[in-house]
Amino acid sequence: MTDPALRTTAVRRSRRRAARGLAGTSLVLLLAVICTWIPGAIGTAGAVLLPWAGVALLAVLVLALVFARRTLFVVLVPVVVWAMAIAPSLPSLTATAGTSELTIVSQNVRAHSGGAAASAEELADSGVDVIALVELDADSLAAAQETLAARYPHSYAVGTVGVWSRYPLADAEPLSLGLGWKRALRVTVQTPDAATAVYVLHAASVRPGRQDDRDTMLAGLAQTVAADPAASLVVVGDFNAASTDPAMNALRAEVDWVRPTDGSLGLTWPAAFPVTRIDQVFTRGMTVESSTTMRAGNSDHLATRTVLGG
Repeated sequence: MTDPALRTTAVRRSRRRAARGLAGTSLVLLLAVICTWIPGAIGTAGAVLLPWAGVALLAVLVLALVFARRTLFVVLVPVVVWAMAIAPSLPSLTATAGTSELTIVSQNVRAHSGGAAASAEELADSGVDVIALVELDADSLAAAQETLAARYPHSYAVGTVGVWSRYPLADAEPLSLGLGWKRALRVTVQTPDAATAVYVLHAASVRPGRQDDRDTMLAGLAQTVAADPAASLVVVGDFNAASTDPAMNALRAEVDWVRPTDGSLGLTWPAAFPVTRIDQVFTRGMTVESSTTMRAGNSDHLATRTVLGG
């Protein structure tokens, strides 16, 4: 028979090891969360991983409750810090009822995928007023134009971005946003009741050690929006930046990030199993009645669908 004293000692040692392991894991997760506030590549990576750090922290919290309650305080510290970090990207808890003025969808249709026509068809079938497509190549632009021409007679495209509208467009202009080529545009959508400035962005890609172009575009967008006199304004597109990426702080200071209204985090990429939200919506001077995601075509991005009021 096993000596009870030895068994008790073994249990205590096991619990101490568990406590040390949980405390160490909590510290690592705390550092990971703190990284989301550091500008540059570290913050960009941290923002992508932030939602999933919450899943890991939940598992650590449960294990601490079962095996090592003395570590609860240590575990709760990163939980609180994580909650502070994730707060800006949490879904909206209230829905705004009102008279819809503009419904807009946006999707990265994945260049050279051959799926632009299918995406355009499915997005149009959802009954929206404005369709914004990004990562267009010559063939996908032609396919989208052919598909949407009858139902969306007003359009404007430049570089890798395009917009199609039921309503007339005015003041169309390409935007370089600090780069030597154009991956963004601005138009004014003339609805029956108001004029709304619409920006469409296809931010430069992020690669290990290479994100300066994206950061330049986001900073340029923030400056452009800040100087825009439009009373009603919406910005959509592929930002190649997670919702809490530090590179978007300047833009967040100028316009309101649109929170998902379906109770989710609105993750958009990759479409097969979304792990992050890099397709964003921002507004100014408008109310958000709903903001959700939807599948369309064979793109590796989900589309965003936003219903806006005045």
